[in-house]
Amino acid sequence: MYLDSSVIVKLLVPEGDTDYYAGLVEGHDLTSSDLAYTEVFSALCGQERGGHLRPDNRKRAWDRFSNWVREGDISLYGFQPSMFHKAQQMIALCHPAVGLHALDALHLAACDLHQDFPLVSNDQRMLAAAARLGIPTA
Repeated sequence: MYLDSSVIVKLLVPEGDTDYYAGLVEGHDLTSSDLAYTEVFSALCGQERGGHLRPDNRKRAWDRFSNWVREGDISLYGFQPSMFHKAQQMIALCHPAVGLHALDALHLAACDLHQDFPLVSNDQRMLAAAARLGIPTA
């Protein structure tokens, strides 16, 4: 089961749909790409800047994510040149119907190249691209 970074953040910081995503991923092998390392930290910092997360809670959430990675609770795929080529092809296949962003395309490419389905995301644009590309979603 491949998680985009927004879902990982929902698992780390309680939001309205956190319980839904926690139930969805329970019992599955979880993966993402190395992008998650940067995107999750950026999102946590953004929540802190926006006043939605205290600094100590941001640090605690980041430590929890780091532990998940270190302990293998979530595996992160490294990038290979083939992922960048696949992402470019995906952007082209979705254009102009879905304006697929570069980092989202890299997530989709990692998911597809590793055949790590379903993709779990709450990003409607990414889900629309996945549907167009035939990538199973949850």
